[in-house]
Amino acid sequence: MSKRTIVLMPGDGIGKTVLPEAVRVMEAVGFEAEYVHADIGWEFWCNEGNPLPQRTLDILEKHKISLFGAITSKPKSEAAKELNSELQNKGYVYYSPIVGLRQYFQLDICQRPCKTFKGNTLNFIRRGPNDTIEEPEVDVVVFRQNTEGLYGGVEWTDPPNNVYDALMSHPKFEKNFGWSPKEEVAISTRIFTKKYSERIIRAAFEYAKKFGYKKVTLCEKPNVIRETSGMMLAICREMEKEYEGISFNYTNIDAQMMWLTKNPETYGIIIAGNMFGDIVSDGFAGLVGGLGFACSANIGEDVAIFEPTHGSAPKYETFDPSIVNPIAMILSACMMLDHIGETEKAIKIRTAVAKVVKDGKVQSYDMLKLRGTQKVFDQGAATTQQITDEIIKNL
Repeated sequence: MSKRTIVLMPGDGIGKTVLPEAVRVMEAVGFEAEYVHADIGWEFWCNEGNPLPQRTLDILEKHKISLFGAITSKPKSEAAKELNSELQNKGYVYYSPIVGLRQYFQLDICQRPCKTFKGNTLNFIRRGPNDTIEEPEVDVVVFRQNTEGLYGGVEWTDPPNNVYDALMSHPKFEKNFGWSPKEEVAISTRIFTKKYSERIIRAAFEYAKKFGYKKVTLCEKPNVIRETSGMMLAICREMEKEYEGISFNYTNIDAQMMWLTKNPETYGIIIAGNMFGDIVSDGFAGLVGGLGFACSANIGEDVAIFEPTHGSAPKYETFDPSIVNPIAMILSACMMLDHIGETEKAIKIRTAVAKVVKDGKVQSYDMLKLRGTQKVFDQGAATTQQITDEIIKNL
């Protein structure tokens, strides 16, 4: 059987550090693949005016499966200043390449598991009855709609006349915003479609059915954002009738952020639009160890990209030896293995990670609750590579 080809996109900052560690673990567990590098990130924005070159899109189109490290993104005005001098003032506009990937390949289904590892010193704890201390077990998978909503990129400052006139035809826009000069108006849209709302909701219910989750929750704001959140709620209400034994409810995003620290163990599968899914998944990730443990999948009909949800953390890129926690990247690789049918290998890796965390003999600086400096090694922290070595040792 020929080896599968995996596209590696290290990207920026610590993405270049943690991605090779995930590859080391996969090789150690016996996964054989050909790895192809693809360019993405800040270097290519500065030198080419495009952080997501066409050659990278072509490679992904061919091979379909990718592991992605991290990306540096900056506001439009700051990004423009960092272009090479020969590219300045030539109309180049910076757009997030990971958002670009999601939209180009319609990677509309984003899965973000947030699960407790026993023994993790970063796990959420709370005070229980009679001054007891409780450590609830969190097992949540957030299904975030990945291509629409506030991240859809349909926005203007000083909108063109046809857009402005259409908005002025809405009585609430005219009353509440018509007083402002047009050139001082900035507009970002939140657009949902029935097709892609149905896809993310169906994926969530199917996942719950497959893995035995008994509760699905829509986290939106249908009492205020009535059209978009309301459409998702209506689809959920209709779809829940097909899934006997799975209960459905909905929460408002603001209330959910309070409840996730009151009773996080009562949630299983959560569905949300793009922005609210981003928020609630980071909130739950904070209960199970933070971004050092937060993995994700971006899945479309043909292409799938797997990435940790931490950023590029460029201040840590030059640390030698590296202090960053590679577990989120390694768990993202596990999600990739699940996706391509290598579930047994994924289980072995997750089991090894769980054992390393529970044993507590080898811990990254964040697991020891230390500030991120190179002095952490004097306080018992392990290097990035030592954590990987310990995981491999426990496979």
